[in-house]
Amino acid sequence: MDDIKVKVKNLTKRFGDLLVLDDISFDVKKGQFLCVVGPTGCGKTTFLNCITRLYEPTSGEILVDGEPVDLRKHNVSYIFQEYSTMPWLTVEENVAFGLRIKKKPEEEVKKSVDEVIEMVGLQNFRKYYPNQLSASMLQRVVIARAFATKPDILLMDEPYGQLDIELRFKLEDELIGLWEKLGTTIIFITHNIEEAVYISEDILILTNKPTTIKQMMVNPLPRPRTVTEKRFIEVREQVTELIKWW
Repeated sequence: MDDIKVKVKNLTKRFGDLLVLDDISFDVKKGQFLCVVGPTGCGKTTFLNCITRLYEPTSGEILVDGEPVDLRKHNVSYIFQEYSTMPWLTVEENVAFGLRIKKKPEEEVKKSVDEVIEMVGLQNFRKYYPNQLSASMLQRVVIARAFATKPDILLMDEPYGQLDIELRFKLEDELIGLWEKLGTTIIFITHNIEEAVYISEDILILTNKPTTIKQMMVNPLPRPRTVTEKRFIEVREQVTELIKWW
């Protein structure tokens, strides 16, 4: 189907005798915001690393636009758990980094950098270095750098796990705004069930290792969402029950 951006077919990953991912299959639609949740240590990050080809699948395949995923061809950005700014570069140089690696024309680099720096509210901090920024600003730089390349697919591995709850909600709202504006396909890994329910369109729930899919669940909540609303709490509890493996 034309609207399938990522197709995961019978994905299996072993490390020696340890079976981590066991015959996983699902689709991600173009422009979808998918959260992946599951018990701690179930292989969520391993799955992302298979998409980026950091790990080679033991068997099965991952297709992007109907072709085997190839980072030289497909425009994929990855935001890690740790802050991945380069300390010797300013904010605007960090944001431009991916565009310059791709050897984009300088005029295009400037336009894209200006656009995303404004989107994440860092206009007054363009010349600052990472050691001059707060935790929330550092994560904004990383998100701006990822969006600057206009990725078809954005992979996010628990990017807000180290932030306090107030900062996390603020950055989640900014991410939702960017996604709504740019239409990027996002696969977001989190162990935080409330976060998954707050930001996602759909939630992929994994089992404990050896990991299979327990359920692909459509998030029924309209936006904007409030974590204290009765329906929100009901959906959060539903996901929590599905994740339990004991």
